[in-house]
Order: sequence, then structure tokens, then C-alpha cells
Amino acid sequence: MAVGRTGWIRVGMGVTVAGAVGLGLLAVPAGAGAAPQLPPVSPEDLVSSVLSAKPGPFNGTVELDNALGLPPIPQLPQAANGTSTARVWSDGDHKGRLAVPTAQGERTIVADGTTVWSWNSADRTVTRKPEGAGDRTAPESAMTDPSGAATQAIRKLRTTSTVSVDGTAEVAGRPAYELVLAPAPTERTLLREVRIAVDAQKRVPLRLSVLANGSSAPALQIGFTDVTFGPQDGSLFSFTPPPGATVTNAPAEHGPQGQQGPPPGTKVIGDGWDAVVIGKVPTTGGSQGGAPGAGRGNVADLAGLGKPVSGSWGSGREITTAVATAIITGDGRIAAGAVPEQVLTEALSK
Repeated sequence: MAVGRTGWIRVGMGVTVAGAVGLGLLAVPAGAGAAPQLPPVSPEDLVSSVLSAKPGPFNGTVELDNALGLPPIPQLPQAANGTSTARVWSDGDHKGRLAVPTAQGERTIVADGTTVWSWNSADRTVTRKPEGAGDRTAPESAMTDPSGAATQAIRKLRTTSTVSVDGTAEVAGRPAYELVLAPAPTERTLLREVRIAVDAQKRVPLRLSVLANGSSAPALQIGFTDVTFGPQDGSLFSFTPPPGATVTNAPAEHGPQGQQGPPPGTKVIGDGWDAVVIGKVPTTGGSQGGAPGAGRGNVADLAGLGKPVSGSWGSGREITTAVATAIITGDGRIAAGAVPEQVLTEALSK
């Protein structure tokens, strides 16, 4: 299931990760086994083949390992720390299905070609929106699509990166090339490199690994543990709300139909590895928790997170991990990126 170019740049975990490099950067560890013998390929040819690849229909299991260690942030969506799995199916065009197990049941997302349906078995609710009305998938889909995330990473980062091919690997039982993007010396980032395992035959990314400076283990991990290419059962890409389910229309998140920009109220400062995303803490009903002004989110709920920081931009709380930094300001803004604190404060001051 494909993901819009900036479809999951959003406040909270989405901003922290997506804002790091302009998209979600996740990966899984390399599987065991000897490196397969493959014909040599230049970085330029490998990148070109990935960007033009058309894998066709497929299904697979995706494993996500989130080792960021971010604390829970009230009112903000985020990926849970630890390991999780999902199943994904694609017809190779505009239809897809995603099944994400949860503690209470399962989230199922189906894109049938005209409508995107999201089913939550825990509370028996269904949301729907027209295909192409802003982001056509939910945040879970961006976290379970190694091919889409890796392809976007290449598009976003290659002009500010040193690109190389570093051997081969076996991923989900398939031989793959290891494509490596490392930040150019001018980039101010906490990341050391992004490694993308590219299927030797289909030339689609199977795994995406993000490594921070000073660490040999990926900080975020997503990739296929098994994948099968070929025709899929067409019934997978249709959805009928179960009896008794509550069905609602999802609000548009990205402006006019087909628009591919950031959510309203969100801006991106810079590009490449040191891009910073600035958005607003989601508003909550009732009391604003002491935050000045209406509609600025429950900023008081965040008072115990991170450390206090201040500058010409105001004051707030800073949360830091090995691969990302976020500042939540007292006036309800949130800035995040895979960058040091100085880059965030400069962006907030603009």
C-alpha cells in the first residue's frame, strides 16, 4: 500500500520521525546467512532502478522494531516502543490492504480504488474517505511499508547524500543489494547513514535501516520478513462495514483533493537530513491546561517531559533520543528533526 510523499508528516511521533528527513525512516535488522553473490551494480544504476521499479501485486509480513525510546506524549499519536508486525497486500496499482494487530484486536485498512476504509475491531468503528482526498492511508500504513518509505527516502535524501553500494544481503529469503545513503559533510544531523536492501530481481526496497552516530544498531527498524510477488485475491481489496459498526467520514487532512502538501499549520524548514518540521500540538476539548490562548493544545500535560529550554523563540520542553530531537513550546508548537538542538532553535526563530 503506497504512502503519499508527505502523507504521514504530522505532529507527535510522525513529526519526530518524519521530520527527521522529511519522511518515515524505519528498518529491520539484516537476516542471518551468507551474503548472496550478485553481479556488480553502480550506485547510480541501483538508485535509478529503484525509482522506476514496478513490483506488481504482492503480499508480505512486515516487522517493525522501534528502539527510539521516546516517552509517551499526551494527546500525540506515536508508534509504540518495541517490536510489532503487520500484514500487507497490494494489487500493484491503487488497491491495498493492511492488517495491524493491536492489544484489543486489529486495525484493518483497505483502499478499494475509490474509497479508503479503516476498521477498528476494538470499538467496532469504521472511518472512510475518498481515494485521493489528502493522505489516503492511516499512520499505521506508513510504518508498515518498507518499499514506499525507502523509495521516498531515496527521493528526499540522495541530493544531500553520498550514495554507495555496500555488498549484498538476504532479506525475506530474497537476494538484495545494500544501498547506503550517508549525509554530506554540510548536513547537520544526528544520523550516520540509511541502509536500504534492494531486491536484486524486482529492484524494490525490502528493508530500510536508520543508524545514528555512535551506534552500530538501527534506531528504527522496518522490513519484510516474508514477501511473495504475484496476483492477489481481488476480494482482499473490497470492504463492507460489519453489522452494527459505527461508520463516520474521516475529515480531510491535507486540503483540496489530490494536494500533497503538509497538514495545515505545518511547515518544513530546510531539506534533506537536517530538515525540521514545525507543527502545532493537537487541540483538545475543554480546559487548555493553563496554556495561554485557546486552541493551543494541552501543553501543561507535557510539563514533565524532557528538559526545560528557552530562547528568542520562547520557552518549552526538549526531548532527545539518539536519532531525533523535539521541542514542544509553551505556546503550543512542536518542532522535530534528526538534528541537534541548535538546528531546532534556529528553525523556531524564523
